[in-house]
Order: sequence, then structure tokens, then C-alpha cells
Amino acid sequence: MTGNELPIGEDDLQAFVDDRLDGPRRAAVEAHLAAHPELADRIAAERRHRTLLRGQLDAKFTEPVPARLRISTLRAARRGRWISSTRSIAAALAIFVVGGVAGWFANSLTPSSSPPTPTVSVAQSATAAFRTFVVEVAHPVEVGVQQEAHLLQWLSKRLGRKLAAPDLQPFGYKLMGGRLLPGGSGAAAQLMYDDASGRRLTIYVRAADGTETAFRFQKDGEAATFAWIDQGFGFAVTAAATREELLPIAEAVYRGFDGATSTGPSGPRIP
Repeated sequence: MTGNELPIGEDDLQAFVDDRLDGPRRAAVEAHLAAHPELADRIAAERRHRTLLRGQLDAKFTEPVPARLRISTLRAARRGRWISSTRSIAAALAIFVVGGVAGWFANSLTPSSSPPTPTVSVAQSATAAFRTFVVEVAHPVEVGVQQEAHLLQWLSKRLGRKLAAPDLQPFGYKLMGGRLLPGGSGAAAQLMYDDASGRRLTIYVRAADGTETAFRFQKDGEAATFAWIDQGFGFAVTAAATREELLPIAEAVYRGFDGATSTGPSGPRIP
């Protein structure tokens, strides 16, 4: 293979199986198979299966078209459906005239759906980010704990708030690192921790409107989250844990961030 030729991919192999290749590309695939015996065996087996399947289906092409699939039958069925549909539309219009008035009154009594509160939105975003990155093996974080100072300076600058990495070692968790995420109309930060068993926990921070001073707990599958709003920012702590396990960690995270809050030193109240 020369430097100008594209590498052989799965699309090329399937096209070779289906006899859709010719010329130089077919020759390139054949040369690739010759150099890779195990792959050549797989492709040869797929070509045999294709030939066998085609042989089994060839007889179907010689059978007469069933009556239910003939053009005249399909047209007659379509005319019948059109007549039935016309009658249904007429009935629906009559129902709409009567039901529209009742619906107007019903709408005046039924509250319209509203977007989630800021704290719920933060909890949902934190849970989604937790599920996305907690399963990563090779790249769970964007910047590792070896560059902790750089990580916190970078995230603080992007969020417009000084961030610190709360010390969770009393709970058995140590900082792994973190990453920058999209969050609402701006940026969000995620810090990830793990314990000796490999269980992971994340802290999520982003700008958020609202004055809710209570911890909000959310359980979504295996992911448990405590979220709260403080001085224009939303915070969330997420882990595969029980409410009782996660609550003291959330309180420690609250105390671990720099800056006094309007709720006092004891932190947000617990509903």
C-alpha cells in the first residue's frame, strides 16, 4: 500500500463480500486479505454465507405476486381507507367544535407545564455528567490531580468564581482531577474523586439563578445527588451512594468552597 492509498476499512470489506468492488480498490482489498490470513478466513466465511442465502432466496423471485400485493388490490384498499378517513375527519370536526369550548375552560383551570427549578436543573446536569464520565477508564478527567493548581485556576477563570477542591479524605475519597463542561448558558466544572475501592464521586459547579437555600436530594437509578444554590452558583455532589452516606459529604463540600455564604456557617438547611 502506498502512502496515498486509503486504509482498508470495514466498509471496504463488506463491499468486497457483496461483490461491489472492482478495479484498484478490489485489488487493494485482496492484497490486504492476503497479508492478514485470519481476516481472510472471516471474509471467506461471510462470502459463503452470502452465496448460500442468495441461493435459498432465488426461488422467491420466480413465484407469482400474491393477490394481496397486486397493484389493483392495493389501489382498492387505498380508496377504502380514503373514504373511511374522510368520514373520520368529518366526525372529528364535529367533536372539535364541541370539545374546543370545553377545552378552553379546562385550560384555564389546568396549570401549564413549567421548566425545572434552578436547583433541579443543576442536579439533573450533575447526574448526566456523572454518568458520562464516571465510567471512563482511560480519561475520567481532563486535567489530573498532578496539575491541581493549574486545574483550579483554569476552572475558576472560566466560571468567574474561585474554586477549591474540598478535602474529602475523612470520607475515604481523594481528588483525581477535573474537567470543564458546558453548563446552562456558560461553563460548568466537574471535580472527580475516588476511594480505595475505585468508587467515584463528582462535584459539579456552574452559574445558576435562584435563592433556594436548601439541599435538594435526587435519586436517579444508582446515582444519588445533593444540589443547592449559593450566591449565584449551583453546586451538586453525586455518587452511587445512599442519602445517609452522601449528606455529610455534601455538607463538607459546602464548607470546603471558599467564601462565606448568605446562609451562614452551618450551610444550607436540609429539607
